Amino acid sequence: MRIALDGMGGDFAPKEAVHGAVLAVKEYGVHVTITGPMEKIQEELDQYDYDKSRIDVLDAREVITLNESPVMAIRRKKDSSLRKAMDLVKEGKADAVVSAGSTGAILAGGLLVVGRIKGVDRAALGALMPGKNGHFMVIDLGANADVKPQNLVEFAKMGTVYFKALKDTSNPKVGLINIGAEEEKGNELTKAAYGLLKEEESINFIGNVEPRDITSGDVEILVCDGFTGNVVLKMYEGVVKNLMSMIKEAMMSTTKGKIGGLLVKPSLKEFMLKNDYKEEGGAVLLGVDGIVVKAHGTSDARAFKNAVRQAKSFYDRKYLEHFKENLK
Repeated sequence: MRIALDGMGGDFAPKEAVHGAVLAVKEYGVHVTITGPMEKIQEELDQYDYDKSRIDVLDAREVITLNESPVMAIRRKKDSSLRKAMDLVKEGKADAVVSAGSTGAILAGGLLVVGRIKGVDRAALGALMPGKNGHFMVIDLGANADVKPQNLVEFAKMGTVYFKALKDTSNPKVGLINIGAEEEKGNELTKAAYGLLKEEESINFIGNVEPRDITSGDVEILVCDGFTGNVVLKMYEGVVKNLMSMIKEAMMSTTKGKIGGLLVKPSLKEFMLKNDYKEEGGAVLLGVDGIVVKAHGTSDARAFKNAVRQAKSFYDRKYLEHFKENLK
């Protein structure tokens, strides 16, 4: 499999992106093309021992920054690391693109360069999150701040195909994120979407899911507009981070706490690993005619490596083929 990796995307580019590429090549046997300034990328690569036949560099002299108009940047900065990575997928020279760059630019590139699958109205970002009883996916995580009720049905269908193809789940549950479990709860969007979801025979819709029940993992696919999804994602990350910090402070405040901390340290490490976004790799842009993975902006080498793993899983399980077939 061939991966196009945006070497200049993310807060720690190109250092972490390059290191992640080296780790991915060694662990997954993929071929990676890193896009970015040739001399900068090569300088980082020179620090590692790797199979040089599996990593090459495509020179790209421009970088798309977070404060630019995403659409204008993708259209005008054709020599940017992100645009060139997207072009490789469009031209069939790469099977997937991975980037930790601007979410808006990745969305624009996915739609304008890679292209939307015929029959899809809105592409959406979906990411797996760890729940108490299993992983769940929230769609949309920020690609569409405003949506129509029928878009939420479309998100539900894309998520259903994902779980059937990649998680070997025959009949995944679909829930609508809402402020109450009753059908009549919510705003005009959720009330209208509820009716459409309930009538859709191709999905296993179980009703509304309140925010406090999201993380149980009992419902595999949770649909919402991108504004709500992005709030859910960042709130979830913040709660886990602050909860662990508070537990650590409490344990270190007394001698008894320190002794107890030594006993529970392995369990806490296991908990943190399970809830670490770096283990999941990133969010996938569903609905575009190619594999596009948006890694977290603060991704380190491990996160980049896992984002490549995620792209490989999509490729190996033929998600796009499954989705197009279901779309018919």
